[in-house]
Amino acid sequence: MVLIKRYFIERNMLQTQIDEYLARRFYRAGYAGVQIIKFPLGTRVIIQAERPAMIIGRRGETIRQLAAIFENYFGLQNPQITVHKVEDPDLNARVVASRIAVFLERGAYYRRVAAVMLRRIINAGAIGAQIIISGKLRTERARYEKVRWGKVYTTGHHVEHLVDRAVMHVNLKPGTYGIEVVIVKPGSTSDYVRIKQPEEVKEVVEKLRLKAEAVKPPKGEEGGEGEEEYSTEL
Repeated sequence: MVLIKRYFIERNMLQTQIDEYLARRFYRAGYAGVQIIKFPLGTRVIIQAERPAMIIGRRGETIRQLAAIFENYFGLQNPQITVHKVEDPDLNARVVASRIAVFLERGAYYRRVAAVMLRRIINAGAIGAQIIISGKLRTERARYEKVRWGKVYTTGHHVEHLVDRAVMHVNLKPGTYGIEVVIVKPGSTSDYVRIKQPEEVKEVVEKLRLKAEAVKPPKGEEGGEGEEEYSTEL
């Protein structure tokens, strides 16, 4: 049992190290995540990013460098790297956080960046979103700026399948800025209840009515047996 626990702990630690390395190196490419699958003949590494071309490189040069790093530094056997594009980048918290970091590095105003990113998340169909930018924003004293819209869940079972959260740090001239993005993706919560309209349940009600009429005894027979027993006792 101890060996099984150690195996899963070591595997998750390795994936976390690779994920942190890729997040630091390719945040400008809109890095979104990595998935590692082991096969008998090697290891499959699936990277998701907003701009796959920046990770692939010219004629696959960056991919070959990554394969060498994964094999020599992280110990992956025969790594086969595949890069996929993120389907909904505006609903991915990591992609949005990397966009904010890039804009801040270019000297954009933090309030304008937060408002623009929040508007893009809303237009993508999110239920709610929250963006926090912290650091030496205007003075030498650190503070934070928070923008929030819609419903942002922090507890409950629906946090596991609806909420996407990402934290990123970027080094600027005033110091280190922290960026936190929370996105509530479209979907229904576990306690969601919707009352249907009469038109939607019309067919179901009609079937139940016909079924009840078929079980109900015809008139004249209802209660007859009980009356005979009562008269006999008298």
